Amino acid sequence: MPAEVLHSAVVETIAQEIVDGKLPVGEILRLDHIQSQYEISRTVAREVMRSLEGAGLVVARRRVGLVVQPQSRWRLLDPRVIAWRLNGPDRDDQLDSLTQLRTAVEPMAAGAAALNAGRVQTRRLVGLAEELAHLGRTGDLEEFLRVDIAYHSLLLEASGNELFSALQDVFAETLRGRTRGGLMPRFPRPEAISAHLEVAALVDKRNATAAHDAMAAMMGDLRSDLFGA
Repeated sequence: MPAEVLHSAVVETIAQEIVDGKLPVGEILRLDHIQSQYEISRTVAREVMRSLEGAGLVVARRRVGLVVQPQSRWRLLDPRVIAWRLNGPDRDDQLDSLTQLRTAVEPMAAGAAALNAGRVQTRRLVGLAEELAHLGRTGDLEEFLRVDIAYHSLLLEASGNELFSALQDVFAETLRGRTRGGLMPRFPRPEAISAHLEVAALVDKRNATAAHDAMAAMMGDLRSDLFGA
């Protein structure tokens, strides 16, 4: 098995154990133990260590090893950490936090996109919304997910706000987690499809206030669908 694949598999395994609480805060992981347990080279084990440390899950201490860190030290906006948490026991809390973040950001992004997006971007957004309307009738959730990610990513990018745009991967992982966690109906609600079409049309018409409000309503409906609130 290629070293890259081994590295990724071991990182995923250890990270998920940390997020799940199977490796508690303060647990010591030693390089030689990782190397022997997973039958990997010392070079790959070091890369695993760097990846875990880069995500904030562990910190390397000289003559001690890798010390598992509390959640407050994790890089919570790292898409990898988001994915691990969405696969873990606090999935609902993580999804709630991410949905709150989307609710705060996406209406602002929609309003800003109506003011700042280029013509190519606005037409592309309308096209993606129309594609979602078609896919919503086919039951192809993976393809719907791909286009939905493209739609929301483009909206963040078109806002012209570099910090909003930097959240593309975060929101993409949120959408993946909802779909792959079984929280997305095979046939999305017609109201949700209509909301995507409406936001895209309002951005295309340069109506910033209405685009903001329409996206806020979409996020409110999403919260209701997910949490009944």
